[in-house]
Amino acid sequence: MGPPARVSAALRSTSFGIVIAAYLVALGVAFAVGLVMGSANPVLTVLAADTAATLAIFAFSMALSNSSVYDPYWSVAPPVVALYWMQVLPTSGGPSLRHALVLWLVIAWAIRLTYNWACGWPGLHHEDWRYRDLRANTRLPYWFVSLGAIHYFPTLQVFLGCLPLYAALALGKEPFGALDWLALVVTSGAIAVETIADEQLRSFNRSKEPGQICARGLWAYSRHPNYLGELGFWWGLWLFGLAAHPAWAWTVIGPVAMTCMFVFASIPMLEERSLARRPGYAEHTQRVPKLVPWPPRR
Repeated sequence: MGPPARVSAALRSTSFGIVIAAYLVALGVAFAVGLVMGSANPVLTVLAADTAATLAIFAFSMALSNSSVYDPYWSVAPPVVALYWMQVLPTSGGPSLRHALVLWLVIAWAIRLTYNWACGWPGLHHEDWRYRDLRANTRLPYWFVSLGAIHYFPTLQVFLGCLPLYAALALGKEPFGALDWLALVVTSGAIAVETIADEQLRSFNRSKEPGQICARGLWAYSRHPNYLGELGFWWGLWLFGLAAHPAWAWTVIGPVAMTCMFVFASIPMLEERSLARRPGYAEHTQRVPKLVPWPPRR
């Protein structure tokens, strides 16, 4: 390994160190807010702590001139939320099979997704192309756009997606039943789909030619199988919450909000970029479905 590679590895390690420090600060801020708020209303406490932690990460993003500092927040926040709600279990109750499965699935999803981010993140010299486009094209002050669209909007999305966890981990008294088994199949299957899709894409990217389109494995049946897996995870959590406490069925707003964000924002942005950068992508869209898998049309 020559000097440039060593320098690059050192810069990447330094970048990870800075980001880890930022998230430790954010965790400390969230913990402090939680102490002040108390546990009288655990849902509002999480929302307040979540907001404070997001503002802390936003401060680091602005100081480092890189909004990508926020990117891992998506996957590291839910386990913290789940663990907090676990500790507000009624004193007459205690951990159950449902609690163990939900917590394990959330942690497994978080580790995998954070690992996937870490594998593809070059360091603080890199900023996501979507953020660069916003920075270049917005007519509003960029700090305002970054705070609202890049930092706090996704935090609210994740908070809504996590609401079923409160029903499953802190409220539910319904016995473990058929709906829990369905939730287990959906959630674990979604994690598997997202894992396989990301690994297939990573393998493809190591050897692809310029402009080449991934159409192997799961990517031959869906243009965005990784997003399909991500959405399945949030719907699976809602099924767990529904099984635990049917009166909290209204928390379906979480997976619905996630679905709307991916279907109407995230996926169209990627599609537009691919159409502009890959000559054969328009023809690819005619053969391979956007999200829900289906045998490719010839």
